[in-house]
Amino acid sequence: MARIAVVGAGVGGLATAARLAATGHEVTVYERSDTVGGKLGRYSRETPDGTFHFDTGPSLLTLPQVFTELFEATGAKLDEYVDLVPLDPIVRHVFPDGTRLDSCAEPTIFADRIEEAFGAPAATDWARLWRRAERVWDASWRDILRSPVDSPLSLARLAWRLGDLAAIAPGRTLRGLGRHHLRDPRLRMLLDRYATYTGADPRRAPAALVAVPYAELAFGGWYLRGGLGTLADALLSRCLDLGVVVQTGTTVTRIEAAGGRVQGVRLAGATAPARADVVVANVDALTVYRDLLPSPSRLTGLTDRSLAGFVLLLGVRGSSGLAHHTVFFPDDYDAEFDAVFGHPGRGVPARPALDPTVFVTVADDPQVRPDGHESWFVLVNAARHGRSMSGVDWRRAGLAEAYADRVLDVLAARGVDVRDRLVFREVRTPADLASDTAAPGGVIYGTAGSLLRPANRGPAHGLFLVGGSAHPGGGLPMVTLSAQIVAGQIGPA
Repeated sequence: MARIAVVGAGVGGLATAARLAATGHEVTVYERSDTVGGKLGRYSRETPDGTFHFDTGPSLLTLPQVFTELFEATGAKLDEYVDLVPLDPIVRHVFPDGTRLDSCAEPTIFADRIEEAFGAPAATDWARLWRRAERVWDASWRDILRSPVDSPLSLARLAWRLGDLAAIAPGRTLRGLGRHHLRDPRLRMLLDRYATYTGADPRRAPAALVAVPYAELAFGGWYLRGGLGTLADALLSRCLDLGVVVQTGTTVTRIEAAGGRVQGVRLAGATAPARADVVVANVDALTVYRDLLPSPSRLTGLTDRSLAGFVLLLGVRGSSGLAHHTVFFPDDYDAEFDAVFGHPGRGVPARPALDPTVFVTVADDPQVRPDGHESWFVLVNAARHGRSMSGVDWRRAGLAEAYADRVLDVLAARGVDVRDRLVFREVRTPADLASDTAAPGGVIYGTAGSLLRPANRGPAHGLFLVGGSAHPGGGLPMVTLSAQIVAGQIGPA
């Protein structure tokens, strides 16, 4: 039995802790916040009209089989803890010309919807792309997503499968893949959006990210009744039932190591380190290698940060008739990416996009809003917080409120005007996410769009990395798979 310290009680940290405790280890989780869940955050607002509840992080659960396996591995059943609700549509896409396309988890039905919205040639194009996406997904699931990947050589294991290599198309971008397969610009726009699932610009993101829409549309999108934050509650409950000690309000200031091995963690205000045989870091890899266990050689490539998000939490009177998820696309998608990422090499700084894509989540769930009202989560892509050319100083006086006004004006221009129906609005910027979750710059996914993320095994013996900034990447299922990989590397007691 090893003494294991887990730094951070996000989904990756809690999932790892539960797996390790179930195999006999002594596990303690240290969380700087007063609550668990990390970026799977929640917010509640009491008003005279009633209480509004919001998920402030992920709003969609995909690959439910990953979570089913996690709970079974720890001796429980997922449906005993959360109530999964399948979504149809998974996402409603509203394009600049006013056409709509509802995605769903039935390929034949989705193809019919594409044909009805865009015509038969568009449906044929999508079917051809779908076959390629399936090959990429199968190769990724078999060889990458559930296995350690420590270097570019690890990815070379695919090379001998020529069919896989051709489908993955190394060197081609997601944008290039869309232009090759899809003639309709609206379908290309839909495909481009999946690059933002990894925090990337589709013009630079690898074509292999075509596996992302496949995973969503093949296995479905799900909502958890009461909000996705209930997943954090479920994981915490599993951990406590398995004997994990969870210390919230406890900040780890350093990972202690000597002789090439971890020794434990240093806690803020403590006179001596908390001893541990193994340390699992569920914090951003940049924070680990810059601050907790300085490792300059490991910082290479970690400065290419993903995009962040600008969020409005709205209490709205009345009913909007919106789908659970609705995406309103702009006229010029490239202008949005030019703004969010900037061109530092050309002296063009990142900035708020004037005409952004707007993603609105409205859960038809009486547990999260008063009768006769709706709780709206509104998200737009945003540059990270910072004062460099690749960031925006979201703390600058007046900027957040002015941009919130702009986002509401954009929504109104696209046919959804709620400005006269607001009970309240709460503004969350990348600076707030940076403060709340210690995510550098408030970025969502760590390194932007790369297939090769920091390895799960750290440079000191007994150090492991888990979570969205490490392999296999961001998003709830990927983070949960990273926990499976790490627990497998550590092994049973």
